Amino acid sequence: MDKRQQLMSELMDLCNEIVWINKPELELALNGYTLNEIELIENISLIPSANATKLAAASYMTRGAISKLTKKLIGKNIIESYQDAKNKKEIYFRLTTKGQKVNDVHQELHRSFLDRDKEVFKNMTDEEFDTIFRFIGRYRHHLKKITD
Repeated sequence: MDKRQQLMSELMDLCNEIVWINKPELELALNGYTLNEIELIENISLIPSANATKLAAASYMTRGAISKLTKKLIGKNIIESYQDAKNKKEIYFRLTTKGQKVNDVHQELHRSFLDRDKEVFKNMTDEEFDTIFRFIGRYRHHLKKITD
């Protein structure tokens, strides 16, 4: 196996391990919500004027999938849709109070996972972080060129 294959294999294994380890705690704390719903809730909290197009791009889902998920979350009173007075054509989404509470639990889980894993990061230098960020940036740029 060459270094490229080994790197990609190690990255995939790491991502899968993190998901496997975090999943039980996520499912317990966010019972009743799928991972896609949780991701959508987080993206709505982060994206200004979140609409189906922006959410689809951020979530790597189709607009149809976003439409189904937003309807489901509206039904659960987690998000609400609204229109801007300047643009009556576009539909936007925002969190309800209940949705913000779900997002707060999710963000607290992220913080607890980072705290649990702080040992890994404590001796990393800025140069090591920068190298990893450059690699990820180059790879994402490459993938974006392929899909555009």
